[in-house]
Amino acid sequence: MTPKKGTSIPKYKLDTVKELAELIKTKKTILVASIKNIPASQFQEIGKKLRNKAIVKVPKKSLIFRALDSSTDKEIKKLREKIGDGFAILFSDLDSFELALELEENKSPAKAKPGQEAPENIEIPEGPTDLIPGPAISELGALGIQIKIEKGKIHIKEAKVIAKKGAKISQGAADLMSKLDIKPFSVGFIPLCAFDTKEEKLYLNIEINKEATIEKLKISFGKALAFAVEIGYISKDTIKFLVSKANAHANKINRIRAGEPEPVAEVVEEKVEKNKPEEKAPAAEGLGALFG
Repeated sequence: MTPKKGTSIPKYKLDTVKELAELIKTKKTILVASIKNIPASQFQEIGKKLRNKAIVKVPKKSLIFRALDSSTDKEIKKLREKIGDGFAILFSDLDSFELALELEENKSPAKAKPGQEAPENIEIPEGPTDLIPGPAISELGALGIQIKIEKGKIHIKEAKVIAKKGAKISQGAADLMSKLDIKPFSVGFIPLCAFDTKEEKLYLNIEINKEATIEKLKISFGKALAFAVEIGYISKDTIKFLVSKANAHANKINRIRAGEPEPVAEVVEEKVEKNKPEEKAPAAEGLGALFG
């Protein structure tokens, strides 16, 4: 951005840098997102959905670099390393991960193109289609898909994977998916990194997977009650278990002091518990009991 001797920087560039620098100062979150391969229509649609949640800018790299360099915060300048080709800068008062989740939820399904890598196994499901007999029969046969004709339409006799995860999608597979309106890809802003100006924290390699996170929370919750009882943590959820446990221990101590033999049921239960194989996942019964 250093002008050559005898030249001046155009006013629109100075105004852009000033605007970006002001947004950096006033907004809570600055997020860098990849917008590669996003059609203009979908870019505009996403921008509309984010209108009240974030300000989206697609400046030249030299201008955003200039704006970042104007900040006194050294950490924020690390965002430069993540700014490459095909990027957008989002400014928002939302938390960094809230904004990243908004981007994830605003992705749109997209058709496959030849040469793309399949994100997952792509399967043509069993059942009726809207395809009529004709060239489609040979196209399906070339992909190893078994068919039959019912009521003048092609019916898939058996589900067939036409592209395995990580494999390149063939021209034939892409054409067939287009005809069947199968859209295995999603298009949208991909969050790369974000900076929280209030907390002065830089978040790199942001990855949002709501389903996986919820599953982890369920697993942790399933283990939490048993762990809390084991360590004697007192709360409204554990108190009845702790009282029952204390009562059982008291009864056992009283029997030992009185020289009484242990009940057969307790001895058997202890042996079963000792020989019980370790579970790889939290017991479903525990979750069921907790959730009713």
